[in-house]
Amino acid sequence: METVLEEWSSDTETKREEEELSLRNMRVSVLVDSSPESYRTNSPEEVRLLAIVDSFQRQYSHLYPDRTPLLLCPVNECGVKKFVCTTLRATPSAFPELLSWQGCAAFVADFLCLELLQPPAEVPRHMSSSTLVLQTQRATCFESATLLCSLLLGAHYDAYCVSGYAVKQMCLLDQSLQDCPLLDTKSEISEQQENESTVSPSTELKSRFLIQQEKKKQEAEAELLKQKLQEETQQQTEDPLQGLRVHCWILVLSGSRSIQENFFIDPLTGSSYSTSDDKFLGIESVWNNLNYYVNMQDCSTGCADMRFDLEDDRMWEPVLFGATSKKQLILDVIKKKEKTLTQKMTRDEEEEDEEPRVFKMPRAWLDHITISKKDLETRWPKGHKVTQYRKAKLEKFAPYLRADGLVTQLTTYTDSDCAEVATVKKWFQHRSDHLEQKELDLAHGFTTDRFRPGRSFSLLVHRYKTSEFQHDMDFSTTHVDNLVRREVSTHQMTEVFEGRPDFLYYRHVVFDPHMQFSDTVDSVDPNDQTVQKVVERFHRNRSKAANEDVEERVFLVAQRRVEVTYHLEDHRFIPSKRSFIKPEPSTEEKKEEDFVPAMVSSFQVEPSEKPPRTLALYHMLQALVKAENQALLQISKSIKEETLELQKMQEWYQKNQLNISDEQKKQYENDCVEKLLQIHVAKERLDLHKEQAHYKFKNFNQKLKQDPRLVAHLLS
Repeated sequence: METVLEEWSSDTETKREEEELSLRNMRVSVLVDSSPESYRTNSPEEVRLLAIVDSFQRQYSHLYPDRTPLLLCPVNECGVKKFVCTTLRATPSAFPELLSWQGCAAFVADFLCLELLQPPAEVPRHMSSSTLVLQTQRATCFESATLLCSLLLGAHYDAYCVSGYAVKQMCLLDQSLQDCPLLDTKSEISEQQENESTVSPSTELKSRFLIQQEKKKQEAEAELLKQKLQEETQQQTEDPLQGLRVHCWILVLSGSRSIQENFFIDPLTGSSYSTSDDKFLGIESVWNNLNYYVNMQDCSTGCADMRFDLEDDRMWEPVLFGATSKKQLILDVIKKKEKTLTQKMTRDEEEEDEEPRVFKMPRAWLDHITISKKDLETRWPKGHKVTQYRKAKLEKFAPYLRADGLVTQLTTYTDSDCAEVATVKKWFQHRSDHLEQKELDLAHGFTTDRFRPGRSFSLLVHRYKTSEFQHDMDFSTTHVDNLVRREVSTHQMTEVFEGRPDFLYYRHVVFDPHMQFSDTVDSVDPNDQTVQKVVERFHRNRSKAANEDVEERVFLVAQRRVEVTYHLEDHRFIPSKRSFIKPEPSTEEKKEEDFVPAMVSSFQVEPSEKPPRTLALYHMLQALVKAENQALLQISKSIKEETLELQKMQEWYQKNQLNISDEQKKQYENDCVEKLLQIHVAKERLDLHKEQAHYKFKNFNQKLKQDPRLVAHLLS
């Protein structure tokens, strides 16, 4: 059965590819029929140029019979021979993305789909114009390099197309042995942000033995990594066409646009390389829109020792002797500027400047190369591109292509065969919930959501574990309560604050752990919470005395007790403390219990200080009760925020449930289960508290009154 399904799937895929090829050929045919006259014929200047080039090629073949034929005059899409220099057209762009070589290279690499050379060891006989390539979004390495060179020339770079030889992985656009550049970029950014936001710690004293052990461990890990890389390299079969595979790339010379060193650009990936990189095995020729140069240097060992002074006739043989070069154009412009400034141009110099060159290169035969804003936004063929790297897969989507706003997805694997997923990182744009990034750590079960500023409650980061109820949240400084971080687990919640006027910086809440869960929760009151313990900590307030400035207060809600610890006084090692017992509230059977001094126990560091009076202690207790109620309200507010987060997820799912994938649906269900669990825990805690709290307090009070050790100290 599986074999039948595989054959059916293969046949379906083949038919789909044949249909796409047929439609593409029909489209190309229509475009060719509507091509301008310059595409279908040659001007008198072009005819003369072709004759010069043909003569050069005959002489070259006679003098160097063992060298590979040069790519000089391939036929275009209309079947007309065109010199490769006239196929280049300097194309300036008004878009900021195409003003730098990085932007131009990235656009060409993303926008075009590779068509392999057939055969791979020969230069192509056919080369389409850049205008057709932009419309079909399919190109060979020569056509991609031609488009990229035209964009670079328009951006005033001294750029050249290079015909030569490269390694198999570069020619076939195989990046499975390379590390994903996005991994390096993101790690560097995160490290830089971490370094900028972290105060440098003081020098730590470390054991020499521990340092040696750490060094041995690092060396062992490096050796293991090296061994793995060698095994992966050995698994790759040797290339029978090593050194023979033809490739075309870009050479950018120094001198223009503040370029300090020559470098190569691979048009298939948009990456830059040094001219001595061992991925480039040799060069036959280079050309721009002004001239064509044949390499006369020995490159049997690669391009590392090559020199790129194209004015040196001993190293580079030009097709058109005496033709204007890029360097000459730059010098002429500088010379004219100097003469204009000095106003001393003589008639003889004018006649010398107007002296005609030996041959002037005809203008490009193709139409103006047009790149629209839509092309820049859509970017990839069909708006989607997948690239396989070493232990990673990178997927990119055009903006607005996906209903969930996904633009980039990076999947990393634990093995070289990419069978076991380690992490999944997703980047989003234009989402109403301000979600920018989602990271799924499948190894540890954590999910991290990152939001751009503007998210409700000023939420920036939300990290939670899918297998158990555990949440960590980071907030921006614009949060109304100056909340910067919140950690929530099944029975605890911790909040961290910054810059509060009341000096509060830490709050820890402990909930009742004895719970029984039902299957569903239909409704919930976010103000209902069973809280056992609340711990709050404060920074030092210098406007108060240390023995009056609270450092920590602990609300033991279930025991109706409050413990207060004050800040340390100067030259003291032990802080002052007080413990309060709240009076019993009024009920139908009895009135509210009166406050008595026995409800307060104090420890004063300075014994000579006069203890506070009963009225002052009563006012302290009232303030603490008020603070406890405020803390409970804040806790309820935090739970309400969790509830609203769940509601937003549900609304998003109802809106996009027809367009989301199975993976997104599963993730949504996990998120909802976690939120419902948290809300359900809150409700059950409240019910349990209502049932048991009164009896617990009553029994505890009765035990205290019956204890013979306390009878003398308790009032009747």
